[in-house]
Amino acid sequence: MKFADSLDGDIVVLDVSGKIMGGEETTMFHGKIHEYITQNKKTFIVDLSKVDWMNSVGLGMLISALTTVKNSGGRLVLANITKIESILTITRLISVFEHYDTRDLALAAVR
Repeated sequence: MKFADSLDGDIVVLDVSGKIMGGEETTMFHGKIHEYITQNKKTFIVDLSKVDWMNSVGLGMLISALTTVKNSGGRLVLANITKIESILTITRLISVFEHYDTRDLALAAVR
């Protein structure tokens, strides 16, 4: 897994790519979320358009990120979940995550 972060105004956009299956990148992902929260940036979009695959550790990473952001009074939404929609549906997490078909729709929703 790789990820890149950017700001769109006060909205943090995290572009995730590759296979999400834990490891050092997961720790770095959480560190980046905490870093933005300490800068009072509390609205996050996780764009999953370039994700190839995700295992249960990847799901745990997203759940942990959602919990961290919500506990800080923020909002985290997912964009472009097509490739992981089946695992979110099977685990019933599809109803836990706010999600949008495109990054633009996600940006419009959180503004």
